[in-house]
Amino acid sequence: MACATLMSREIPPERPPVASLETNPQMEITYTGNTGNDMGISTMGFRSAKYNPSEWHEGNYSKYYQSFVDRDNAERVRHESKRTRNETEATTNNTQADVTKKLAERCKDIQFWKNELEREIRDVIDETALLLDLKKRLENALRTTEIPLHIATDNLNCRQRRQGLDLVQDDVEISLLKEVEIINNVQDLLRNCIAQAEKQIRLNRDAKQILEMDWSDKKEALEIDTASGTLRNHHTNKQFHDGAAKFEEIQSTPETWAQYTHDNIARAEHERMASIQLRTLIENVFEDTSRDMREQCDTVNVNFQKRLVEMEDAKNKLEENLKKVCGEIAQQEKNIDDLKAAIRAKEDPMKVAQTRLYNRTYRPNVDLCRDPAQYALVAEVNEICQSIDALKNRLNLAENSLKDLQDNRMSLEKEISIKKNSIFIDRDKCVALRMRYPSSIKLQGYQ
Repeated sequence: MACATLMSREIPPERPPVASLETNPQMEITYTGNTGNDMGISTMGFRSAKYNPSEWHEGNYSKYYQSFVDRDNAERVRHESKRTRNETEATTNNTQADVTKKLAERCKDIQFWKNELEREIRDVIDETALLLDLKKRLENALRTTEIPLHIATDNLNCRQRRQGLDLVQDDVEISLLKEVEIINNVQDLLRNCIAQAEKQIRLNRDAKQILEMDWSDKKEALEIDTASGTLRNHHTNKQFHDGAAKFEEIQSTPETWAQYTHDNIARAEHERMASIQLRTLIENVFEDTSRDMREQCDTVNVNFQKRLVEMEDAKNKLEENLKKVCGEIAQQEKNIDDLKAAIRAKEDPMKVAQTRLYNRTYRPNVDLCRDPAQYALVAEVNEICQSIDALKNRLNLAENSLKDLQDNRMSLEKEISIKKNSIFIDRDKCVALRMRYPSSIKLQGYQ
């Protein structure tokens, strides 16, 4: 009975006192008096159909006690129910608070990786933009190399129109051929760099797309977990979802979830570092190619200037020789005229001597004598003939010399014309055109 009074402290009912009546061995009370006429009630030796007082008291007591027990049990159930309600409410609230805390921590984890993805996406976008600008510079530089290539090839074609001895493979032509080779190699290198840049841009964009897809998943998951974390019991946007409390077969673990995003960021960083290295390489290519082309251009220009000085000097010397030759021609022509005049001057003395000899042939008889005068006249005629022969020989030599001088003059004039043509080609055609050679800034694709 003690345990029954622990809850309400109610005292259980006392058992009623036992009546002092004669009882049979089976605790049955019988009445043996005269009951009068038989009224259908068993009176002799049989139990009466009515309850005796002890049974009545016992029955009432059992009802009292049963009521007490039921009330005590109900009270205990109420107290246990209240305790259970309090415990379950506390457990539910604690569990819900713990789940809310875990959702908040999960949101922080998602926000962390979302921020990392955003940072990496921005870095990849910025790096791709830089690489796109560099690719544009490569294309500009490649187009710019067409100008020096046209200049060099035009110089070579122009110099093919040199004439005679000036059509020589000099230092200028060798340096021009080397310039064409350098430009062709630069163009091949720039095309290769453009192809590598386009490939790296595709890889950067692929990595950015993967990051953006992961970021989108993180954003959606963050919104879902944020909404779940802020959901409270008094909110109306809640309902039952049977079968929601289960694990999906394709669900990832926190480790694989974090590793997936980490791997995506690592791959994007790898592509970004590769892009940075490629940009550094391309910048070095810009610097090296522009320097090589400008150095070769300067070498060609220096060779042109040297060649122009040489041709100017040769032309001046040829003009000096032409001037001397022309002077010599004039003197030689005067000499020829003098020789011809000297030969003509010998005609009259020859006529006189021959006439004298002819007239003296008419001397009669013995007077036709070989006198000293006769010997002197014959000697005079021979002497005049020898003088005339000598003058004619000198005249012939002078005329041959004049012809040689005239040929030399024509050769010099032609050579001077060739030199003038070569100088015009190199100075007015080639060097003037080379003034349009692109600067180092343009060769690096900045303009």
